[in-house]
Amino acid sequence: MTGAPIHGVAVDAGSGLASAIRTARGERAKDDDLFRFKRAVLTMLGPHATTVLVDAALGPRLLGSFPKDCAPMMAYEADVYRISNADRITVLPEDLAVADYPGLGVRLLKFFLWFAPDDDPALTARKCALVQSLGAQCAAAGVSFLMEPLVYHPTVAQGTAAFAAIKPDLVRRAVETFSQPRFQIAILKIEVPVDLGHVAGWGHPQRSRQEALAAFRAVTSAARGLRIVFLSAGVPFEQFEASLLLAHDSGARFDGFMCGRALWSEAVAIFGAQGEAAMTEWLMTEGRARLARLVAAVEGRNAA
Repeated sequence: MTGAPIHGVAVDAGSGLASAIRTARGERAKDDDLFRFKRAVLTMLGPHATTVLVDAALGPRLLGSFPKDCAPMMAYEADVYRISNADRITVLPEDLAVADYPGLGVRLLKFFLWFAPDDDPALTARKCALVQSLGAQCAAAGVSFLMEPLVYHPTVAQGTAAFAAIKPDLVRRAVETFSQPRFQIAILKIEVPVDLGHVAGWGHPQRSRQEALAAFRAVTSAARGLRIVFLSAGVPFEQFEASLLLAHDSGARFDGFMCGRALWSEAVAIFGAQGEAAMTEWLMTEGRARLARLVAAVEGRNAA
């Protein structure tokens, strides 16, 4: 995938997605519902994506379902967003090693980490040491390392206007940190640096469109040539599409996107209410249409 655009689908969610599916399915819930859901996303959307991200638990079972020309990417986390509460350090898989990935036919490894540029320096050093170790293991195994730093602040709550005001700087500083060669990262999967709810034309603006465009340029410039993809972070589909159009309009250099729930979240309720066939049909029609719109957005075309 070196140099090629990245149009990625993420279906690496773990216990949270399993719980949502179980609730939606009710009395019809089965032990393999999570696997069947992920396989449907993979087989319906994978042919139109350059890569699909799967989790470490079910990923090995899903590898045989990957479509031709869709590169497997597998997370290196025990359960997406599972962290130790005290330090927000990601819990690693117990029965899988980085060195196992090539033997499984996986050459793309994704690892996420909550990261606060203004955190305690000792904690930041521990987190950086972990990422550096994983980067070295990926290099030794011949695996491309995709790193996902999710930003937070020790004292400013996420989702607030105060956090929206500092988010562009937090994302920029995270990118600046992990673009250092010592981490041996091939691709940075980063958040959109602005909260559209606080940009002119959306919600309650605290910054202009021009300021938002400048934030995209600042973040991607901080990567110092490292490949960048934007993640959807669970926002509604239309908001992520608009964010990618902004990124394109800014003139920022980036390589594409990785999108999860914004593409397929409605399929969970359909699976629950109408069954697997209806879910598959929705993914084949609405899911593929959404993916095509995101591809159009990174190319600067509004396909709505």
